[in-house]
Amino acid sequence: MVGGRVLELGVHANRLRASAAVLEIALPPDLEGCLQSALTQVCRANGLDEPGMKVAVRVTASRGAVDGRDLRPPDEVTPNLVVQAWRVDPPSPELLQRGLALVVSGVRRDPTSPLATVKTTSRAEFVYARLEAQRSGADDAVFLTTEGHLAEATSASVFLVTRAGLTTPSLECGIIVGTTRYWVMSEGAPRLGMAVREGRLVPDELFTADEVFLASSVAGIVPVSSVDGRPIGDGKPGEVTMRLRALREASASGGRC
Repeated sequence: MVGGRVLELGVHANRLRASAAVLEIALPPDLEGCLQSALTQVCRANGLDEPGMKVAVRVTASRGAVDGRDLRPPDEVTPNLVVQAWRVDPPSPELLQRGLALVVSGVRRDPTSPLATVKTTSRAEFVYARLEAQRSGADDAVFLTTEGHLAEATSASVFLVTRAGLTTPSLECGIIVGTTRYWVMSEGAPRLGMAVREGRLVPDELFTADEVFLASSVAGIVPVSSVDGRPIGDGKPGEVTMRLRALREASASGGRC
């Protein structure tokens, strides 16, 4: 959210519906309306709706409160929706000038798992990958699939910039459907006149790309300067990445550039 305005509510709601459906959690028919009302109330009550203020939001759906430890509670249980919100600061100018340093995580993502694309509260592998990055002095980690293809970072989608346009791992690589990924593909890249290709990418393609960036709803578009200590391109944030970041920030604030 920016200044009390929810960004891409429909895209977020659709992802929540899809994840809940896999686990057979019933959600309200008017999910967008419920979320809009709840988010507005939470932000207003906590002073998070000031003009220009950027707020991160987490919506958690659970099957509902039950007695006992049954993994599959009775159908008559009423599901719960919990909304949390907190102020976030944008990436620092220093980070944007140097770019992110990534490492390849030892954790492998299994695209064949029916839960691979479901966004749940089971985040242990993401926490472990962040710890790997921290121990290496890096900013974040990127996952590979069990077959060795690029997947995603711990909380962001991965994009490569080449002369042919943008390339990003396909949904078949077991990635979570990112809302900012959707924006890059449907709005950002077209506004720069760039094509976007989805596919099964191998790690070496990171180092033949001109630029690499991460895309997330909280941090926006953030350049990557190295992976496992090896530079991406010339080791500096690239022009395409920063143009996309400017477009995204302008779009989020309600303006254009």
